[in-house]
Amino acid sequence: MSEAWVTLTTNDSYSVGALTLATSLKRVGTTRQLVCMVTKGVGEGMLNCLKQKFDHVVQVEELDSNDAANLKLLDRHDLGITFTKIRCWTLTQFSKCVFLDADVLALSHCDELFDRDEFSAAPDAGWPDCFNSGVFVFKPSLETYTNIMKFASETGSFDGGDQGLLNSYFSDWPHKDITKHLPFTYNMVASATYSYLPAYTKFGKNVKIVHFIGATKPWLIHFDGKGEPQIGGTEQHTKNHLQLWWQLFSNEVKPMLEKSSAFKVSHESYQFMSSHVAPTFTACPPPPPSPPTDSRADWERGSPDYTGTASFNNILKKIDETLAVKDSN
Repeated sequence: MSEAWVTLTTNDSYSVGALTLATSLKRVGTTRQLVCMVTKGVGEGMLNCLKQKFDHVVQVEELDSNDAANLKLLDRHDLGITFTKIRCWTLTQFSKCVFLDADVLALSHCDELFDRDEFSAAPDAGWPDCFNSGVFVFKPSLETYTNIMKFASETGSFDGGDQGLLNSYFSDWPHKDITKHLPFTYNMVASATYSYLPAYTKFGKNVKIVHFIGATKPWLIHFDGKGEPQIGGTEQHTKNHLQLWWQLFSNEVKPMLEKSSAFKVSHESYQFMSSHVAPTFTACPPPPPSPPTDSRADWERGSPDYTGTASFNNILKKIDETLAVKDSN
């Protein structure tokens, strides 16, 4: 039996992400098949585009947690439908799969993930004793699918989405088998580059998969005439990854959309793409961006530049200078 990368899209907007994801996997030379699960929310034109990029496009019925209370805590009412992700266990034509959210991007070859066993996933940046369900290794099984569905109906999800459900179902992940803990580099959430810049500066070059979590997705980002992404200050460190996403989209996905009815059907959603001037990039995975200049504001919001003026050696130097001035007085 064969192995496959699997993703899910429930509407035309996320389909843009899925198409770019497929492009990135082919770019890094994967030898596995590409599968996209789709629901009725995906239009016919977009469906045709997906069939050009993926080896298999599989229609599935939507599932929804209908858990407004927990979804409100996340401020993400759209995540209830991510329960549909559970359908991936029904793909029994494959012996092993790696699930990828449609808002991730492969930066380098990572087929070695298929050497991992179920259920392997990377720690979540927000709560490391939980895994992030944007990337995980699994073995399709109707028995597992039935058990997860039963568990969902009886227990539900502590966050209203698939991540809370799967963390509860695979509850021994934090402590039972460390070999099922994927390195963070296989699912680096974009926000981590802001919250722990020193680690990103050191390990960023090893990142294999980047995950654009949150409500602002790459396909919703605007670029100015100089090719600079119009993003908030907390996202500046993801600039190179966003630019790579847009390079792949502009070169291979956008022309396909423009030729198909998908672009016409979703013109309102993608009208900014038609006037987008794609920035120029190198073809290789982007290196970590240079650390920003440290400022008082960085300290006040808890994000000083630990590689620059806030480095340990510089702090010691400042202390020594201060003590020397006091001694001289």
